Amino acid sequence: MITTLVVEDDPRIADAHAQFVDRVPGFTAVGAVHRGREALDFVEREAVDLVLLDFYLPDMTGLDVCRALRTRRGTADLTDVIAVTSARDAGVVRSVVAHGVVQYLMKPFAFAAFRDKLERYADFRRELVPRAGATAQQDVDRAFAALRGSVGGPLPKGLSATTLEAVVGHLRRAAPAGLSASAVGELTGVSRVTARRYLEHLAAQGLAGRAPRYGGQGRPEHVYRWAGRG
Repeated sequence: MITTLVVEDDPRIADAHAQFVDRVPGFTAVGAVHRGREALDFVEREAVDLVLLDFYLPDMTGLDVCRALRTRRGTADLTDVIAVTSARDAGVVRSVVAHGVVQYLMKPFAFAAFRDKLERYADFRRELVPRAGATAQQDVDRAFAALRGSVGGPLPKGLSATTLEAVVGHLRRAAPAGLSASAVGELTGVSRVTARRYLEHLAAQGLAGRAPRYGGQGRPEHVYRWAGRG
């Protein structure tokens, strides 16, 4: 499980975000604090994989918290940060990137957007799991593509990035059972033939598996399963 700390000055919102975390498979909220100093003390006491950080806190800024996390020893060295904030100033966004924040989620947002950020972060972590041998360039590329929403490389002519993201989202949520092209078409509002083009693109990139499903008369229907990568 990816242990997650919520840092939000409004207790009501903090509780809501902690509940959101627990609704995303693979994540668990280990605490919710309302001040920057409380966040730093919590991370020093307990191992935390991810901090969901509001940038407007009563005692210090979110950037101050990020700086402190990067200079502390022990578990803080392995703690990632997703900014969850209403800050829209371009200078703040650039500073956030410079301090190693892996995702930026603007308030207000729906649960679907929240879940998408966490799922992408989980994909990023999976791509960088220590494995035998040196990490290859393609491993790093896939990891960063997971964070930024770049799925499957350049799209063939006629495919839409927006629709592709929707297809990926449905495949993720259907794992491990998988979906047919007909089911994906119904969920995304496109024809079965069009849905199959997106699914075949993901399969060609190694991002989805494909297997025949037999039942009834006629040709078997293919089922596509998300491969759990970027």
